[in-house]
Amino acid sequence: MVKPHPLAPSPDGEGVPEDGRPIVLPVGVLALQGDFARHAEALSRAGLESREVRRTGELRSVSGLVLPGGESTTYLKFFEREPGWGGALRQFAESGKPVLATCAGLILIAARVDNPPQASLALLDVDVVRNAYGRQVDSFVGEATCADGSSMEAVFIRAPKIARVGASVEVLARESSDPVLVRSGNVFGATFHPELSEEPAVHRRVFGGGRSADAAAPAPAARADSGVASR
Repeated sequence: MVKPHPLAPSPDGEGVPEDGRPIVLPVGVLALQGDFARHAEALSRAGLESREVRRTGELRSVSGLVLPGGESTTYLKFFEREPGWGGALRQFAESGKPVLATCAGLILIAARVDNPPQASLALLDVDVVRNAYGRQVDSFVGEATCADGSSMEAVFIRAPKIARVGASVEVLARESSDPVLVRSGNVFGATFHPELSEEPAVHRRVFGGGRSADAAAPAPAARADSGVASR
């Protein structure tokens, strides 16, 4: 059964009904571009309800937020047309609600972006290099090693690399020596596509609903529909 993600009451009482119990809100998935539907499926596998977010006002109705991969410059072009998004996302992150940014989403929230340089929201103190693993044909299914030595599948598609990790940022998993899953407080960033793996370990780690990424099961075999090679 799908389990909605609970939201703690805010200091001003917003979202708290008369009986004092907190309202149960879903996890939001920013549905402006990218494979947001696959993130919704991953959240469902983690036992969490989700909803697509297409307007800034809808951020008030979710308990957490996924910023999907896709194309980071598409995000920026959309934000130019709708300038309220940058401030709304920054305010959401500062509220303490969990945020998961994957691939292009990580590029969007990084402190600095190279290859080429581009604007970003600077919500996470990391520097990233775009397309550092190569082009689409260089995509692959790898294995990320978590801090406790366990492993999980990691699907890399035109993925960025994290070139610098700030002092406030914790590395949760690496592929070879490269940080691929990081965290600073309530904000998480992944260079890979966790929504493409059957085991929703990363979504559970960020939003609850089951085992953490550090307790993930061994990586399943690459699926025929993944479009990327194993290595």
